[in-house]
Amino acid sequence: MTTITVHDGAQGIGGNKILLEEHGKGVFLDFGKNFGKYGIYYEEFLKNRDTRGIHDLVQLDLVPKLDIYRPDLVPSDLDMKVFSRPEIAAVLLSHAHVDHSGNIGLLDMSIPIVASPLSLAILKGIQDSGMSAVDSDAYYTSPRLPDDSGFMLNSDRKSPHICRESYCTTAPCDGLVGFLSRRPGQDGKNAKKYEPAACLPLDNAALPFRVTAYYVDHSIFGATAYILEGDATVAYTGDFRLHGRLGEQTMDFFHRAKDASVLVTEGTRAGRDTGPEGTASSEKTVYETCRAASDDVAGLIIADFSPRNFERLETFLRIAGETGRTLVVTAKDLYLLHALECADGVCRSSPVAVYTELTDRAKRKWESEVVVGCAGSQYVSHETLRADPESYIVCFSFYDMKNLLDIRPAGGVYIYSSCEAFSEEMEIDFRRLWQWTDRFNLEVRGFSIGEGSKPVFDSRYHASGHASREDLARVIDLVDPDIIVPVHTTGHAWFAENFDGVRIVQDGGRIDV
Repeated sequence: MTTITVHDGAQGIGGNKILLEEHGKGVFLDFGKNFGKYGIYYEEFLKNRDTRGIHDLVQLDLVPKLDIYRPDLVPSDLDMKVFSRPEIAAVLLSHAHVDHSGNIGLLDMSIPIVASPLSLAILKGIQDSGMSAVDSDAYYTSPRLPDDSGFMLNSDRKSPHICRESYCTTAPCDGLVGFLSRRPGQDGKNAKKYEPAACLPLDNAALPFRVTAYYVDHSIFGATAYILEGDATVAYTGDFRLHGRLGEQTMDFFHRAKDASVLVTEGTRAGRDTGPEGTASSEKTVYETCRAASDDVAGLIIADFSPRNFERLETFLRIAGETGRTLVVTAKDLYLLHALECADGVCRSSPVAVYTELTDRAKRKWESEVVVGCAGSQYVSHETLRADPESYIVCFSFYDMKNLLDIRPAGGVYIYSSCEAFSEEMEIDFRRLWQWTDRFNLEVRGFSIGEGSKPVFDSRYHASGHASREDLARVIDLVDPDIIVPVHTTGHAWFAENFDGVRIVQDGGRIDV
């Protein structure tokens, strides 16, 4: 018998943690961070305490109460033995968005990751260039040691970083293996060392199911869906859309999944006709809208989109070329482009420039060793952008606005090309962003501030990373499963009204197949 336990992601968008078990062994389908649940208790300046390991997250029911986590994250006042301990063979990662990957770092290091080459590269690239946190350090981590009380868990400065084993959905190339095997700064005299782990083809993994991976289209490269065959056949979509460049590959997955016993599917847009993901029919529509907004602009153009939406980056790279401008990205963006190149051999960094942020580059080893090494001649300063703004499109988001104080643009256009605000906190950020654009006389495209100081969005500037209702219905009818398990959705009623065999569960709910 196959059992499916939706530990998280059953009643909201994101945070998927779906346990598939058979004969006493199982795999997790994603192990993401549930931003909605975290937001009940936490905000930017109030977070779970890394020095308490998993204590805070378990106490607040933000992670499943299972004995599957790293022992070095368990303080002495938390008894994990009272919880069940399923045998987990691996986490099958659909893609590298945090709501699908952001709690992997908590899992016992003996649990490997199964993912596409691009997802593995993005995971490690984000870690290398970001802030360390116990829950999000998915690929490698610094072991922790308890203090004398056993309550506080501090990073062991003497022990090397240790890596999680990984299995690649296609045979990993030498470039990816090399990227995963090194951490910038590891060779310094006093640097913390780094112990790489094996990265092997999926066929080498000892899994309780026969697992086949398929690329699907989403708003991040490397998105993957899975078909798992055992006593029952289960198809898991991850996040997907049909209106992107890889729409045909997405449809190939659903053709292959035809007649699966169970379809575990996302339904982000099932609860609404339109929504915060935008309603542009395709990336082509976004290109046409943003291109029109970029024509005949006197001054700097700023393009604001999700930092890991590389397809959108390519859209603005095309616009830059057609308007006689150079696309400028942040050093973190360039590092992730380097990571992608290591995984698939495609050079995406040569046409772009890199913004010289006024910061201590020596402390950012990923930048001083890698970005400077591969793109040192491509840096442009705030002075260059100020002197010749008509020659550039700069990829900045809200959190990069501080750099405008150095560039000091005298007008220009700010193009917002990402999702709408879907929380009060995000609305506050947009009101702040509006103040920044007003301060520097930037004409804004993609959103405005309307009545009651609420942001109003122009959906033509963004294409959703998720399937529409119509496309969801199309692929569900094609697969024709016996059981449909909606996750990553608030639109459960739509599923129940339109299909037979829909199983709606609460978080922690179990389905026997």
